[in-house]
Amino acid sequence: MTDNLKKLLAAIEHEHVYIQTHNFPDPDAIASAYGLQQLLRHFNISATICYKGKIERYNTNYIMHQLGITLQNVVDIDSLLQVDDEVLLVDAQKFNANVVDIRGEEIVSIDHHPTFIPATYRFSDIRPDVGSCAAIIASYFFENDIPMDSKTALILTFGIRSDTAKLSRGVSQLDLDMLCKMFPYCDKDVIYYLENSVLEQDDLMAYAKAIESIQQPEKGIAFAYAGEECHEALIALVADFILSMADVEFAVVYSHKQEGLKYSVRCSSGLDAGQITAKALLGLGSGGGHPVMAGGFVPFTGTEQQQKELVDAIEENFLKEIAEAEAAEKEKAEKQN
Repeated sequence: MTDNLKKLLAAIEHEHVYIQTHNFPDPDAIASAYGLQQLLRHFNISATICYKGKIERYNTNYIMHQLGITLQNVVDIDSLLQVDDEVLLVDAQKFNANVVDIRGEEIVSIDHHPTFIPATYRFSDIRPDVGSCAAIIASYFFENDIPMDSKTALILTFGIRSDTAKLSRGVSQLDLDMLCKMFPYCDKDVIYYLENSVLEQDDLMAYAKAIESIQQPEKGIAFAYAGEECHEALIALVADFILSMADVEFAVVYSHKQEGLKYSVRCSSGLDAGQITAKALLGLGSGGGHPVMAGGFVPFTGTEQQQKELVDAIEENFLKEIAEAEAAEKEKAEKQN
């Protein structure tokens, strides 16, 4: 048994635990949570998967329905949670803005995002160099010769392919290795359907809003508005869409939601989108993520004019942080030469 699996099992003292994803879980988060649930079941530990928010992607709801995967909204199980319950975070870390603090003790974090606020766990396996959390979970099976059924292989495969944009973004050797091991056991028709059924008719309005509002104040940088109450997964898809433009290397897309402004950021220039987003939103809200993709949230309940002023200020922050990051990269390159 590998050290990671030994430490994970040693961290768990109860016969039942809660596996918590980040709010509004995406395919990678759901796949990782389900995979971990099945892994623990092999060792006679039962687990309830929970989250806050809602499942927003059509294809994610489809696979959950088809495979019979059950997630509990924390609102529905709040009365069941006890202060001594053990919580295992997947695709998430304590103190992040996109993870609600539920009753219980967060004893484990398994994640592939950078750590912005350090936290203490009984066990943590945090690998920012890996493209998906699902690949980390899959590795626990294969590195320890634990049987994996076709259902688990399918959802973990979809999680890896989804979070790496079909192996075109942030992919690591572990993602490739795990995908190669699991892909033969998957229903290829289901994978194809899932990867090509991501939009509903109403979602097209977000793309229309973004196209109508797109601005490029500097070469290679684009800002766009995805409309009111655009769901989080769709904001990310719109950001990917904006980045696909030939002359865009840094895309910032936002939506005005009831509680504030939700941002999704994409970068293909070699700069660190996570660090830039964290700095741009510092003091206004919170943000962070990977070098190629990041997100953030700014609480806001003011007037339309105040919102415009806030959005303008945030765009200026992004432009400033991007310029500083580019200058730092240029200075670094000059020193190396």
